[in-house]
Amino acid sequence: MSSLSIRMRFAILLLLSLVAKAQTAQLPTTLTIAGQPDQVALIQVNGKSYVDIDSLARITHGSLKFQGNQTILTLPGSGSAPTQPTTQATRAPELSGGFLSAEIESLTQIREWRAALVYAIQNNYPVTDNWVSGLRRSADAKLQLAIAASVTEPDQKAAALLKNEFTNMQQMSDQFLTTHAKANYIPPDSFDNNSLDQKILSCEHALISMAASKQFQDEISCH
Repeated sequence: MSSLSIRMRFAILLLLSLVAKAQTAQLPTTLTIAGQPDQVALIQVNGKSYVDIDSLARITHGSLKFQGNQTILTLPGSGSAPTQPTTQATRAPELSGGFLSAEIESLTQIREWRAALVYAIQNNYPVTDNWVSGLRRSADAKLQLAIAASVTEPDQKAAALLKNEFTNMQQMSDQFLTTHAKANYIPPDSFDNNSLDQKILSCEHALISMAASKQFQDEISCH
């Protein structure tokens, strides 16, 4: 009987020897897989339940394979089909194209503000509020466009860092305005080892890197 049970698809229904020895075989019950409409008969012998392996494969939408004296049941999703790389599923959302364009324009305007300030101080030109206010307004206008273009959560996080960059630039500009108003002179080497200026430059590089990768990454120098 064991040779027949291997070759026939009813091998795992039950062992015929157990049926013969069973003192009392209970009435068949049924097995139902949750979420599936079909069911198969269960036969209980000596307190143990047995099911037809063919029927089990059918209601689970699995497949049977016979190799030598082995019977292999493959369930859906347990086969050898290649899985999708997790990097595609877990990759962080990218910064939107509209925001990236506005961010670059805003960074460019802040950079021009800083470059003009550096040039004026190093060449001993007067730093006046009338002159600086025009640079500040232009940078602020570009910043507001970038904020308005931030439509996704990564955009909004990057926009917050961009706003901090503008605030730090304005703070440094105001400091030089105050110095010039008091002494009418600003030393040309005022940018050497200037911690606030270094912070502005570091934040600018970080924001440019984010734009290149299209991925948001928090940056301590932008806070």
